[in-house]
Amino acid sequence: MKKWSLKGKKAFITGGTKGIGLEIVSDFLKLGADVITISRSEDNVALILDRFQGENLEAYVCDVSLKESRQEMIKKLGKKLERLDILVNNAGTNIRKKSYEYSDEEIRQLFELNYFATVDFCRGLLPLLRLSDGGSIVNISSIASVLDVGTGFPYASAKSAMNQFTKSLAAEWGVYNIRVNAVLPWFIKTPLTEGYLADEERYQKIIKRTPLNRVGTPDEVSALVAFLSMDISSYITGQTIAVDGGVMASVFGE
Repeated sequence: MKKWSLKGKKAFITGGTKGIGLEIVSDFLKLGADVITISRSEDNVALILDRFQGENLEAYVCDVSLKESRQEMIKKLGKKLERLDILVNNAGTNIRKKSYEYSDEEIRQLFELNYFATVDFCRGLLPLLRLSDGGSIVNISSIASVLDVGTGFPYASAKSAMNQFTKSLAAEWGVYNIRVNAVLPWFIKTPLTEGYLADEERYQKIIKRTPLNRVGTPDEVSALVAFLSMDISSYITGQTIAVDGGVMASVFGE
């Protein structure tokens, strides 16, 4: 059952101290991976190290929204690791406003974190990924990248760019036996969406649009990320896969 395991795999996961990222870290550790994760919060880093004490986990402070911080982390990994088997670009955030309400700085900030960080980590860690016997990159995108879900255009646009970046890398890096896929969640119950989903009217609209009649949970996303990181999925690359309770299938429904 080696193909259904992550035992011995070296994984780097951004934004792994809460929400979907935390669930991915937890699943990877259970499946036997050696995990490195990052957060911009020193408190969150301390909490996750305490929570998984004794596990094969390292956590560091890194502000993914800052290029200089990303570059420092890439250099650190280059010195620390002999190879990297799995890269999960999970860190992201959103600011929800009308299109005319965003400042130029807010737009740049959302692209920096939700798109350019993924580009930098993929390109910067390519030398380590090439040393793996079949590397896997999983980018956490969003249903907002293909449908208007009222999250604001900068976030949606950045995630759309991530989708195409995923496909382009898959086509280009297949020669290195590196697979690249994207996972597109719908509304998932996390600290990031908690306030948004607290509005009952808004919540009911979301539920009505979802065939499974509920929002998702972080473990339902992390399960797919884990699968795409395993050797069992070794012929899957260049895909953008929705975890959406059927929303994409019912877009033209009532």
